[in-house]
Formats: sequence, C-alpha cells, structure tokens
Amino acid sequence: MTKTVPARQLRVDAQRNIDSLIESAKALFMSSGVDVPMKEIADQAGVGVGTLYRHFPQRSDLISAVFKREVDECAAEAPILAASHPPDVALELWLQRYTRFVATKHGLAAALHSGDAAYSTLRVRFEEQVGPALRMLLDNAVAAGVVHGGEDPLELLGAVANLCVPAPGSSDDSRAYRMVALMVKGLRYDAKG
Repeated sequence: MTKTVPARQLRVDAQRNIDSLIESAKALFMSSGVDVPMKEIADQAGVGVGTLYRHFPQRSDLISAVFKREVDECAAEAPILAASHPPDVALELWLQRYTRFVATKHGLAAALHSGDAAYSTLRVRFEEQVGPALRMLLDNAVAAGVVHGGEDPLELLGAVANLCVPAPGSSDDSRAYRMVALMVKGLRYDAKG
C-alpha cells in the first residue's frame, strides 16, 4: 500500500517573500524587461538575493512564476467582468486587460520562445486558462447578439499579441489598445442583435 505524502505547506513569511518577489519581478519586467538584474528584483522585494535564489534558482523559474500568475489573474477576471457588465463590454474590457498583459512584458515573448525547458508547460497552461475565459466571454456576447460568432479564441489571442508588437521606431504605448478596440469593433460588425 502506497501512502500519499501531503504537499508541504510554506510558512507564511516564505509565501510572503515569494509573492513579493513575483510582484517585484512583474513590475520590473514591465519597466525594464526580463533581463533586469536579479539583485534589483530582490532589493525591490525587500529580501536578500539568497532568498530570491532559494525560491527561484534560475531566472527562468522567476519568469515562469510571473507568467503563471499573470495568466491565472487574467483568466480569473473574465467571470468577474461577465457578471458586472453587458456581454460586449465585458469582452472588450477583458481583451484590453489581456492587451495590458501582453504589451507590458518587454522581452517575455523572446524568453518564452528561447527553448528553455522551464517554459515548456507554459503554453498549455495559457491555453487551458485563457482560452476558455475568452471562449466564455465570446459565447456570452454571441448569445446576446452583440458580436458575430465563429471566432476561435486562441486565434483572437494571437491577433491581440500581434497587435501589441510596437511599430518600428514607435514609442506610442497606446497603439496596441487602439488596435484592439478596432478589432472589437470588427467583432461587433455583422452581429445578429
């Protein structure tokens, strides 16, 4: 008979350190890119570099943790928006939220496509979390007759990611949001309502 060993629960202070490191890394990735010095992340989190490396031995471990948290938070926002807004507004607000996730991660896409094994499960997690969240919002909007049907959520997510690529030589941070708003107008075009 095999005995199942329960997962070891982190001490409160250890969990607080992890949360602080992830939030600090997220903020610094947004402002400086994923190659920001690890010491800078530890300093902003208020912990020592040893604590950072104890929880995230490789930079890729920290990047993965930030990505996972962002994916989970983005997906969790979909039902909240659906419950508090009309279907087309909830869809647009969520797509803008997703745009913020994609557009503010300088260098994250390159890191994720680097071939590092630490990132191998992230695509599946992304598709399993964010795909259904967008599918639910799309289905609600189609059922309400405010957007046309037949769109693949993963293709729409890819379209948003492509719209977030800055134009060569441009420093216009608002461009991605305008392009996504234009895409939402296209979804509303030819709606049945």
